[in-house]
Amino acid sequence: MKKELRPVHDVVTCDVCGRTILKGERAEAYLAPGGHRHQVCDLCSLRAQHEGWIRESAAGDVPTRMPRSEPRRGVLGRLRRRPAAEPAPPVEQREEPAARGDAPAPAPARERPAPARPRSRDPRHVRAIPTTAQAKVDRALELFNGSTHQRTIAGLARTLGNPFVSAQPDTTQGSQVSVVVAWELSWYRYRVDLGDEADPVMMLDKGEEIEQIEEDLREWNARLDADGRVLAGHSVNDGGSEA
Repeated sequence: MKKELRPVHDVVTCDVCGRTILKGERAEAYLAPGGHRHQVCDLCSLRAQHEGWIRESAAGDVPTRMPRSEPRRGVLGRLRRRPAAEPAPPVEQREEPAARGDAPAPAPARERPAPARPRSRDPRHVRAIPTTAQAKVDRALELFNGSTHQRTIAGLARTLGNPFVSAQPDTTQGSQVSVVVAWELSWYRYRVDLGDEADPVMMLDKGEEIEQIEEDLREWNARLDADGRVLAGHSVNDGGSEA
C-alpha cells in the first residue's frame, strides 16, 4: 500500500510580487483600502505601505473606515483645488468733516521748481562809464596810470625828456579814450576801454614822426608829473613841436 505525500504547509503567494512564500519565510497580512486582505512577503512590505495598505496587526490603531484612495492629481489639478485667497477688506478712509459753511479745501497742487535765475554780475566788477568828456578823460588816465604801460612811459621820459601827451574820447566808441604820448623821434598810441574790467589799456600803434599822428589826436591836453604819471592839464611842451 503506497503512502500519500501531503505538503507540510499550504502554498501561500505574495499579493504584491506574486512569488510563492518559501518554507521558513513569513508572510504578513495587510488590509488594503476597502477592507481587502492581502498576504505580503517581507521583501514587499515597503511597497504595500506605499500603496496605502496597513498591517492587519495594527488595524486596531486605525479607524474602522478606511480612507478612500484618490487618484493622484497633476500640478494643475492640485492648484485648482486650493481655495482662492480672500481679498483683503478695503481700508476705510476717514474724511475730516469740513467746517460748517466752508467748502472742502482742495488738494495741494504739486509745485513746479522755480526756474534758475541767471547769475548777475557782481556790481563791484562792473565799471560805470562816465557821461561827460572830461570825466571820461580823468577815468582813462587813472586806468592808464595803474597799468604796466605807465612804467614804460616813465622810463622813456627819464631818457627822452618830457613828452607831448593827449587824451581824447573816441567819437564813435563812447567807452573808449585815446591816449597819445609823443617825443620828437617817437610816439605811442594807447586805447583805454572804460568798460573793460579785465585789460582796459592796450597799445594800438607807434611811430617815429609826430606828423604821422592824426590831427584830432594832437591836442596836447595832458602831461607827465615828476613820477611819470599822466595827469590832465596842458603839457609843458604845448605848442613847441605840434605840427
